Amino acid sequence: MSASTIRRDILNLPNMLTLARIVVIPLAVYLLALRTPTASLWAGTIFGLASATDYFDGYLARKLNLVSLTGKFLDPLADKLMVAATLIQLTAMGWIEPWIPILLLSRELAVQGLRQIASGEGMVIAAGQGGKWKTAFQLIGLIGLLSHYTYTINFGLTITDINLHRVGWWMLVLSIAFSLYSGAEYFVKFLAAIDARSETGSKL
Repeated sequence: MSASTIRRDILNLPNMLTLARIVVIPLAVYLLALRTPTASLWAGTIFGLASATDYFDGYLARKLNLVSLTGKFLDPLADKLMVAATLIQLTAMGWIEPWIPILLLSRELAVQGLRQIASGEGMVIAAGQGGKWKTAFQLIGLIGLLSHYTYTINFGLTITDINLHRVGWWMLVLSIAFSLYSGAEYFVKFLAAIDARSETGSKL
């Protein structure tokens, strides 16, 4: 890819949305570090809005026929930077236990390594349903943990206090379960693909 091609790809709308996710990471981390209910609620809101762009950038790229190698690189990078920065800051503040980011980030690195090996061998391994559930629970959990405090919420018929840290923590625990399951599922698919290739090669 030439420099002009990369520059043109970066400046298209879907990739600009992806870059926006990266740009707001320091803002969310800064607000979180203030340790106030209002700042934490804003941190959770910003994280949630940034996460929503993950859907729209992919949708627009397909709709406008702007799918590019640059976008395929930036999109997962933005997602992983957002999650990693948030988990590290939450751990540094003592709001989550260290084993949580260790498990989640280790799984991401392991699966990413398998994907690179598979890609290098020309193999495409489809993501399982467990990975989608992992992402959904993880995003909801991190929004809750970022918001952290107990807030009074009016549901119309009733008013109740909800501790968003507790809600977020349990959502994140569910995401860890799906994360480990989907990681094991991907590893099994990877081994099956290797075996299938070996059998095909032996027949030739």
